[in-house]
Amino acid sequence: MTAEQQTVTDYNPATGAAVAELNHTDLATLPERIAKARAAQHRWAAKSFKERARHLRLMRDYIVERAEDLATIVSDSNGKTRVDALATEVLPCALACSWYGKNAGKVLAPQRRGGHLLFANKSTTVEHLPLGVVGIISPWNYPLSIPFGEITMALMAGNAVLLKVAAATPAVGRAIERILDAGELPEGLFQHIVGSGSQVATAFFENGIDKLFFTGSVPAGKTLMAQAAQTLTPVSLELGGNDPMIVLADADLERATNGAAWAGYQNAGQSCGGVERIYVEDSVHDEFVALLAKKTRALRHGPGQRDDISVDIGSLTTEGQLRTVQQHLEDALAKGARIEAQSQPVGDVEHGYFFPATLLTGVNDTMLTVCEETFGPIIAVERVTDAEQALTRANRSNLALTSSIWTRDTRKGRALAARLQTGVTTLNDHLYTHGLSEAPWGGWKESGIGRTHGPEGLLEMTNAKVINWDRLPAKRNLWWYPFDQATYRGLLNALHFAFPRGPLKWLGASLKLTPFLVRKMFSKWKVD
Repeated sequence: MTAEQQTVTDYNPATGAAVAELNHTDLATLPERIAKARAAQHRWAAKSFKERARHLRLMRDYIVERAEDLATIVSDSNGKTRVDALATEVLPCALACSWYGKNAGKVLAPQRRGGHLLFANKSTTVEHLPLGVVGIISPWNYPLSIPFGEITMALMAGNAVLLKVAAATPAVGRAIERILDAGELPEGLFQHIVGSGSQVATAFFENGIDKLFFTGSVPAGKTLMAQAAQTLTPVSLELGGNDPMIVLADADLERATNGAAWAGYQNAGQSCGGVERIYVEDSVHDEFVALLAKKTRALRHGPGQRDDISVDIGSLTTEGQLRTVQQHLEDALAKGARIEAQSQPVGDVEHGYFFPATLLTGVNDTMLTVCEETFGPIIAVERVTDAEQALTRANRSNLALTSSIWTRDTRKGRALAARLQTGVTTLNDHLYTHGLSEAPWGGWKESGIGRTHGPEGLLEMTNAKVINWDRLPAKRNLWWYPFDQATYRGLLNALHFAFPRGPLKWLGASLKLTPFLVRKMFSKWKVD
């Protein structure tokens, strides 16, 4: 069977029902596809930011008009609830179209750079030019909002895009195609590639894409980075998190437990920026746990029906992820953890990859669910004596994507936030900053390299180019040939002029420097 004839079926992980069937892309056609993308990109890059933004507005209109259809497609393909899909997938896409359409021109406009007085005759601008053809390999946990945000950044920066969505959610890739079609882009500027992630990545590198944006696991990211090194292809990697939440004694516990339940259980816990570890100061630990346990028991997990949007938590997306979450729970229980509360099943949960929202106490750093990314609806709560102990334990992870501090004292919270080793720290909130188009997204340590979103994300989609020229015409720079004693003394006087040790030193250096500059820069080089 040829690659063109291979198909992939998208199954709803909550019900097991087939959602869609797509043909694999024949990777032998990738050179032709990239050539087509480059031709379209040249035409696209010639458009103004205002013209590119018009295309994004067409996409935004499509997203808004078909928001419910898109939420249903994401829900059926990924297993999350339709409310989840609408809030964390569809809405951020509309926001992305708006923010990048309005702000890319300002962020990427040529910038004048001032220099030192010694280079007073030089002018410098920095321009941000498109990379060319960008490859995006996206994950299954947010199969619409993650790749679409990167697509909008790439397009507004003047690039073409080849997108490979996760094998578990190919129907969402087809939905993205329709959104991009609504944007009336030049043919070939955006192309959806269907197939194995490792095979597509290898084909991307072999055929010379200009940069790869990947969101996924740490091991996969390291493999791709090693491949990219062979061709020095730049990469941007977002590789997950093991997010800590710190609850101080003065926190509003009602808000803190509401936020913990949302950030820990949303999308069945399959959020790289979701809460996994909670460190609570001793004096409020028991009250916090009691409140969160009560709210955990009130949650309902199940498939839900299309006319029923009251189910809180959907299914995990893959069978492999379900096994990982089960393993992490079994490991924690074997090492002494306790289940304080779990959510209640509703409907038929036997045919899907469901796992109850689970609140654990009695945890320690030897447990997988504390020291690794569980990526499931398990929250581990640990008692600490004070904020310093919480900071120490929070920073112990090799993953450093996001974190949060919960306190009524904003000043104190911001000071503590500056000491947390994560790319994002929020006060009295968690798991929403990925939806902020204006703010950079990414982490430290093994959470990845590079940034998406915000001005920083736009800059990641460009090559910086410096253009420098003389304000006044000159024959030579003062450090050019021919070298002689006058050149040497002139450079010393320039140094003393630039960094004088007193007004007399400056005056003396300037008097000696001026005739040398005139002679060096504006007279011809006489060659015998």
